[in-house]
Amino acid sequence: QLQLVESGGGLVQPGGSLRLSCATSGFTLDSYAIGWFRQVPGKGREGVSCISSSDGSTDYADSVKGRFTISRDNVKNTVYLQMNSLKPEDTAVYYCAADGPVQGVCVLELREYDWWGQGAQVTVSS
Repeated sequence: QLQLVESGGGLVQPGGSLRLSCATSGFTLDSYAIGWFRQVPGKGREGVSCISSSDGSTDYADSVKGRFTISRDNVKNTVYLQMNSLKPEDTAVYYCAADGPVQGVCVLELREYDWWGQGAQVTVSS
């Protein structure tokens, strides 16, 4: 059974850093694109970043470019989201999701992703 489990969320001050982890099981990670999405109450889920299955190419939302970095470790079956220079507007529940099996560049669109984790709360506040 395909599973994704997020961890690493928490409370951090503005300007601080957090690293989210997405531990996967039940599928071959290097055949799937993985995306990170976030959602705040009352708003739709938005794409943050994704990493492709084939060449490890990445994509980022404009709001996080230069601050967030996505990476994957196919041996540990884990995808990471390093978040630096955090802002209060980054506060949200963060979800990782899997799209695949698929080749080619990843796409930051919700409809492409079939499997989702349970989410991790990130709160940026002083």
